[in-house]
Amino acid sequence: MNERESIRTVQRATIVGLMANIILAVGKVTAGIIGSSAAVVADGIHSFTDLVTDLVLLIGTRIWAQPPDERHPHGHRRIETLITVFIGFSLAAVGIGLGWDAVNHLREPRTVLPTGLALGAAAISVFSKEWLFRWTRVRASQADSPALMANAWHHRSDAFSSIPAVLAVGAAMIFPAYAWVDRLGAFVVCVFILWAAWGIFHPALQQLVDAGAPTEVRDRIGTMALEVDGVVAAHALRTRYVGPKVAVDLHVEVDGNLTVAQGFGIAREVKKHLLANGPSVGDVVVQVEPVKEGQGSQLSALSSQPERVR
Repeated sequence: MNERESIRTVQRATIVGLMANIILAVGKVTAGIIGSSAAVVADGIHSFTDLVTDLVLLIGTRIWAQPPDERHPHGHRRIETLITVFIGFSLAAVGIGLGWDAVNHLREPRTVLPTGLALGAAAISVFSKEWLFRWTRVRASQADSPALMANAWHHRSDAFSSIPAVLAVGAAMIFPAYAWVDRLGAFVVCVFILWAAWGIFHPALQQLVDAGAPTEVRDRIGTMALEVDGVVAAHALRTRYVGPKVAVDLHVEVDGNLTVAQGFGIAREVKKHLLANGPSVGDVVVQVEPVKEGQGSQLSALSSQPERVR
């Protein structure tokens, strides 16, 4: 899938999610109020936060879709990482707020019990948001978009948060003496929200601070460089993320008897090979080093330092 198709896939999936979230958010808050369920109201407010992230994601696609320019030679895909951080942060903020409210009202006596309307709304939310998560996750994988994948997990957090809401409302209806469990359910909802927020926020934050690619990705890149004819060894391998893509910087050692043109030809082939077949590789910088026969670099242990591959 090329860049333009990827952007369109993200936009279409986000619009579908936006429309579904509007229906679910209004429905759950209304049913929670009429059906006297704090857990379902909390769940509905959680769905409203999805609307904000959907809108931010739609706006963001228009920015990161722009081609590289003089001020942004690596493109604008870091905007996608920022949006992913925003989605995680907004999710955490809502979770903390709802959790605080649930704790403050936990000991308040319940004079009105939740009704079947609240139970039905929460049950519908579980199935619809789980379906929306699975559907969006497929589109996110196709588009190789971490922001859309974060939004997909936002949908799943909504599905998960509806499960304790269903259990809390059902328990309060069956056992009136334990109606306080509805408030406890609202608190459990918040725990699910915070867990989902961390899963979204942490990987994106690592990308923003220029953390390198995982060991298995670096190993694959180093091995692929050695697959190119003429490469004696590869070392000083460094990686960082620009949005969902990996930017690679490495040195390749070639026969010192080759001409400069031949050496740079090998470097071009390494770059083409990594861009075409590498694990989400978006940019490659290759430096050529001449080496005499038998003097290639030795394989070093993987560490936080630039790697050496033999």
